[in-house]
Amino acid sequence: MAEFNFSEEAISNALEAAKRSHEDSQANRRSAGTDSDVSLASANAGYLLVTAECISITVENNKVCINLPLGFGKYCFSIPLSIPNGTAGQACLAICTTWGIPTGVRVTIIIAGITVISQSFGKC
Repeated sequence: MAEFNFSEEAISNALEAAKRSHEDSQANRRSAGTDSDVSLASANAGYLLVTAECISITVENNKVCINLPLGFGKYCFSIPLSIPNGTAGQACLAICTTWGIPTGVRVTIIIAGITVISQSFGKC
């Protein structure tokens, strides 16, 4: 069975974007003089979901196996039986972060423009 991989460069770029967003958010709060204010808005500002990339996949034996980053390992997704083997699609990876620190990943599998699976690993 084929295994699909997301590129290390795309993962690294997504992590860097999350880190920069967190740093920019902190700098904006400091310049606005709200660094000591603890509000619901600033508490929720720490969570960020950043899309790393989408890759091409094909269905084989009603499954798609993907190597997940950040130590989550290989995972095989069962695809609905109505989708024939050999069908092409996309798998998209998003990195979940809190305060710029990765906490999980979300994989979305899209076939013929329709999301057939969306699953999170870790804290998303």
